[in-house]
Amino acid sequence: MATLPKVLVIILSWNRKKDTLGTLESLSKSTVKGFELEILVVDNASTDDSVKRIKKLFPKVRLIVNYTNLGFAEGNNVGMKYGLKNGFDYIALLNNDTRVDKNLILNIFNEHLKYKKAGAISPKIYFEKGFEYHKDYRKTDLGRVIWYAGGTIDWKNVYGSNRGVDEVDHGQFDQNIETDFATGCFVMYKKEALKEAGLYDKRYFAYLEDADHAQRLKSLGWQIAYSPKGVVWHKVSQSSSIGSELNDYYLTRNRMLFGLKYAPWWTKQALVRESFRLLINGRKWQKIGIKDFYLGNFGKGSWK
Repeated sequence: MATLPKVLVIILSWNRKKDTLGTLESLSKSTVKGFELEILVVDNASTDDSVKRIKKLFPKVRLIVNYTNLGFAEGNNVGMKYGLKNGFDYIALLNNDTRVDKNLILNIFNEHLKYKKAGAISPKIYFEKGFEYHKDYRKTDLGRVIWYAGGTIDWKNVYGSNRGVDEVDHGQFDQNIETDFATGCFVMYKKEALKEAGLYDKRYFAYLEDADHAQRLKSLGWQIAYSPKGVVWHKVSQSSSIGSELNDYYLTRNRMLFGLKYAPWWTKQALVRESFRLLINGRKWQKIGIKDFYLGNFGKGSWK
């Protein structure tokens, strides 16, 4: 009898136990057909009783506890290393502030079987009801407002944006496409792609690590794909609010790291000029982010 492929879903957790438990409850209802599924929670040194509650309510979930907050990049690396070491064929990352359709894992797994050169596939992701950026949607539209339907990188300005964000879904994103980046909110990787490209660059700590990883995969000939056949609902920005000081710091520093690695030469020149302006006129944590970039202070860096 043939051995079934093995799929690992990694949930990185840092406090916010209610969100994590809700995600696990949703994921536990997944349809499993044609593969074996294991769920792994990597706890990033939570200071609440997340670990205790996960053990009690989801005893079949595997748990790895980090003794310090390693950030999104290295925290997920811990899980991906476990997956590669233990022979999983597909390794998925899922944010701990999500709700998933019961067929998400099955559908994205099947998409991987169809598209052999897809190293990473992300699904259609909606805002969870009440977590939209804007509040002027009709009640009947809630739960169908797009957060991600593929990712686009503006190489002139080195900004990544989610395709379709804020649009109500009317089927306009129901075609598979190749895309600039797969989002770490949910992405499923082939093991071969991870083995060839490596894992996330821990220097990023948080933000743009998924975009960096996508560029490495592409350079090796792997495709990055968006598929509408899986659906996730995302409580956007639960761990850090848009426009926060944390955003200022990591996005400013990491944009320099990403842009000077991958952008065209003329964009790199513009980034350097912009960095000098930010050193003088930027907000507090933008200035610190630029300083840390030039000092090589990566990982958690100077963040409080």
